[in-house]
Amino acid sequence: MTAETMPITPSRASTLSTNLTSILTRISSALPQPSSPAPRLVAVSKLKPANDILALHSSPHSHLHFGENYQQELLEKSKLLPREIRWHFIGALQTNKCKPLAEQIPNLWCVESVDAAKKADQLQKGREALCQLEPDCRDIPLRVFVQVNTSGEEEKSGVEPGAAAVLCRHIREKCPRLRLQGLMTIGALARSRGVAEGKENEDFVTLKEVRDQVAKELGVKEEELELSMGMSEDFESAIRCGSDEVRVGSSIFGERPAKKDAQIKEDVDQGK
Repeated sequence: MTAETMPITPSRASTLSTNLTSILTRISSALPQPSSPAPRLVAVSKLKPANDILALHSSPHSHLHFGENYQQELLEKSKLLPREIRWHFIGALQTNKCKPLAEQIPNLWCVESVDAAKKADQLQKGREALCQLEPDCRDIPLRVFVQVNTSGEEEKSGVEPGAAAVLCRHIREKCPRLRLQGLMTIGALARSRGVAEGKENEDFVTLKEVRDQVAKELGVKEEELELSMGMSEDFESAIRCGSDEVRVGSSIFGERPAKKDAQIKEDVDQGK
């Protein structure tokens, strides 16, 4: 099955379109000023079928940016769906899987969870190998975000705030096939839910402070390093804190199935 033959259920497509439109409206409403540029919206499609992604990538939305957490799932979906899609890998990175991740998916637009120099080095090797196979990729670096653990939660990945600059410098100086896009964090939802009116999640405030310090140490402008922060439950707060990219999944695609029940693609009747 290819994208050309993959069926899209009209009722499901309508639901997804309505959900995406709602998120885009909420993003616009959260902007500090009506003229402010809207952050990039990464539609997090993990454990959802490729049919759903194709529905949103098709007209009228023609959405481009989709995020996946699991490497094998991303690889399989990337083979089924149009090359124009810009994939974001947002899951936990394993060092031994970084090279194949960067090598096997030509339209991998960004890896958002880099938290160690050895992982960046393996992504660099993978992208270099891809460039040897596909010369068209040689002028297109793989974008990466450095993940920062701003909440201090042990179960979360990410470098400590004070170590971010060293890793960012390593990527810029030692990984020519990578482009340092900025910094990413997963804020503690409890903090987003518990903040008083007029205040914002301190994890988002911290990431902005870390970004500003990293920019100073690297000698670049702050706006050259993006902030990727905010998910379904707290993206509006993140936007108010200056986020350049939000990652929204369940509010667009609905509740996810258990991983064992997830399907890469659905075989449905076009008329249903």
